Amino acid sequence: MEQIELGDVTITRVREYYGPVDMTPDTFFPESPKEVWDDSSTWLTPHFLDSETNIVNSAIQTWLLRSEGMTILVDTGVGNHKERPYAPVWSRLETDFLANLARAGVEPEDVDVVINTHLHVDHVGWNTYLDGRRWVPTFPNATYLMPKDDFDFWNPENGHEPLLGRGNQNVFEDSVAPVHEAGRTLLWEHSHRITADLRLEAAPGHTPGSSVLTLASGSDRAVFVGDLLHSPVQFLEPDANSCFCEDPAGARATRRKVLGWAADNNALVIPAHLGGHGAAEVVREGDKFAIKGWAPFTPYAEQG
Repeated sequence: MEQIELGDVTITRVREYYGPVDMTPDTFFPESPKEVWDDSSTWLTPHFLDSETNIVNSAIQTWLLRSEGMTILVDTGVGNHKERPYAPVWSRLETDFLANLARAGVEPEDVDVVINTHLHVDHVGWNTYLDGRRWVPTFPNATYLMPKDDFDFWNPENGHEPLLGRGNQNVFEDSVAPVHEAGRTLLWEHSHRITADLRLEAAPGHTPGSSVLTLASGSDRAVFVGDLLHSPVQFLEPDANSCFCEDPAGARATRRKVLGWAADNNALVIPAHLGGHGAAEVVREGDKFAIKGWAPFTPYAEQG
């Protein structure tokens, strides 16, 4: 299963990549206790961790939403043919993402809205494609919703020095600026209503403009959290940041706030990069959280 319905919203998972990301848990999540990985190894493997190599497995995927007749994409992955000299795992890819999107019933011209939860390398790549020698918008009829704080932060003209260093090099130039220059962006601040069921909210910490998308339709609730967490270990250890968080204290506070809301509202938490069943419901467990149940998406490891 790659599609579920929550209220009046249909959610489809569209795969770009699933597999190792060349980082061990202590590199990817330097603040996470080793014992939590050891204690959780039986259910973390194989979907989230390779037990033989001790390398984290991750998914690059887009969430396709249909709401009020609109076709909406949440994050656009890495993209093809992109030069990523300081992120070699994502450099010069040639994936069949657009074919996967077509199998989900969507052609690029059909997309009404593209949401970039933030502007990291693995969330904006398919914003554009290489047309000859030019990067042009992949989804020509879409409005691209980008957090203004991230747009300003990652714009090299503004001279910021991110924690990520050069890891995001070329990303603004080939995956953000061409969309903006084509007049397809809407730079939003604080919050933005998309449909009656879908609302973007600022959730800073991982990056200055990081955001979450909240779904409230009928009695169903969900929250698309982008990179608020990269591993289900962060449900259990909500203070454990990834090594990519620009504002560590802010990331911890935002993660706790959003997970608390999800637990209190029986909301499905849908991160950008979880393999396995892709999403989970959580409950409070003391000052931390526990996994109540998984979404019904078929794990990539079982799809071959």
